[in-house]
Amino acid sequence: MGYSSTHFKSINPYTEETVYEIPMNTAEEVREIIEKSQETYVNSWRDTSFEQRAELLRAVAKEMKDNLDEYALPMTEEMGKPINEARGEVTKAAWAAEHYAQNAGEYLKTEYIDSDATESFVQYLPLGVTLGLLPWNAPFWLAFRYLAPALMSGNSCIMKHDSHTPLCAIKIVQAFEKAGMPKNLVQNVVINHSQIESIIRHPLVTGVSLTGSSKAGAAVGAIAGSEIKPVVLELGGSDAAIVLADTKDLEHAADVIVLSRYINAGQSCIAAKRIIVEEPVYEKFISLLKERFEKLTLGDPKDESTKIGPIARRELVEEMHQQVDKSVSAGARLVLGGNRIEGKGFFFPVTLLADVEPGMVVSCQETFGPIAAVIKAKDADHALKIANDTDYGLGGSVWTGDIEKGKLIASKIVTGQVSINGIVKSDPRLPSGGVKKSGLGRELGPHGIKMFVNTQQVWVGPVK
Repeated sequence: MGYSSTHFKSINPYTEETVYEIPMNTAEEVREIIEKSQETYVNSWRDTSFEQRAELLRAVAKEMKDNLDEYALPMTEEMGKPINEARGEVTKAAWAAEHYAQNAGEYLKTEYIDSDATESFVQYLPLGVTLGLLPWNAPFWLAFRYLAPALMSGNSCIMKHDSHTPLCAIKIVQAFEKAGMPKNLVQNVVINHSQIESIIRHPLVTGVSLTGSSKAGAAVGAIAGSEIKPVVLELGGSDAAIVLADTKDLEHAADVIVLSRYINAGQSCIAAKRIIVEEPVYEKFISLLKERFEKLTLGDPKDESTKIGPIARRELVEEMHQQVDKSVSAGARLVLGGNRIEGKGFFFPVTLLADVEPGMVVSCQETFGPIAAVIKAKDADHALKIANDTDYGLGGSVWTGDIEKGKLIASKIVTGQVSINGIVKSDPRLPSGGVKKSGLGRELGPHGIKMFVNTQQVWVGPVK
């Protein structure tokens, strides 16, 4: 149910039982959270050294890695992530903390630039209180993708975590508390969507990071823009995986594309959703995909052997059935799945659709579940045209035996990220983000840490 007018309540999508319930913050409590964040920023964090900040981030990473299941299980219980994937996510979140602890000083070092001044340089200074609006599908990783660079920049952080994962939010804050953070450096605010605007507009809030839908991004971006505040938007995706006829190892390409599609039961922005296959290998590749998808079984996310757990919420299951049904009615070939699963738990079958055309629902809308849409392309140019025929521009992949051809195609794919002969993934070392309706700004890498800093030019006289 997410939230009511008074509480957030998380529902286990496998058992359909309540996991955790927490009262929402009052307007007065929200004001206090923001003011306490500002006090901590000014009095305890802004003037710390990179090494002092790094010490905290390393301690947080150690706390999570030393107590893996304490932090992994809430994901499994609140949104159905298989336990092994949940452990991997906690480990990856710890990696983000460790990466920025090690590299933030280099990423944000003062740059000396020659000019007419006796001395001139650019320094990167913190902004103050920042706000992270976070989703349910990767509760730890996406939180740390915001928290680690923002904290290492010298900012304080307020999370507004998703209403469906309140226990995950509590556990993230607890990890920082156990690591010895200054009080109120990282806080979580429990509010509904209607209260977000007032926080963004609060004079002490200096920047906003959102991971969510394109609709949410448009709303948040408009509010932040009207306040002249920096904003980073990581939004939806309909990533294309282009498989060319000259691909040397189709079996490996099928392995990776299937993995990309089923991770987190397909509930990933950067999953391979549209599989565009060149005509000479089209039917063969569909057979390879079908063979692999058939081996994926649904089950209890706490079971170590489960590959695909439940979908996070019942209404999401219904939405996917509508997308598949409309696409089949429009002429898509149902190769696998598509049937409704009765009984307890919010499950959606692994579904493979072939002969999909660009105008069909599963091609032009984001499919947030284990649905693979296969589209035939006449040649590489046609495949590229299909790949770009979308409102989204988050990620994509190219599979080819000619790396130079792959690089050329990559330069023409209108996305923020392209992988050649590999899976599209987020990595703390590399910038991530989208174009078009997939987002604005960048996260991660040396680029992401500069989203919430004051890039200040300093000119020292006299003139030379």
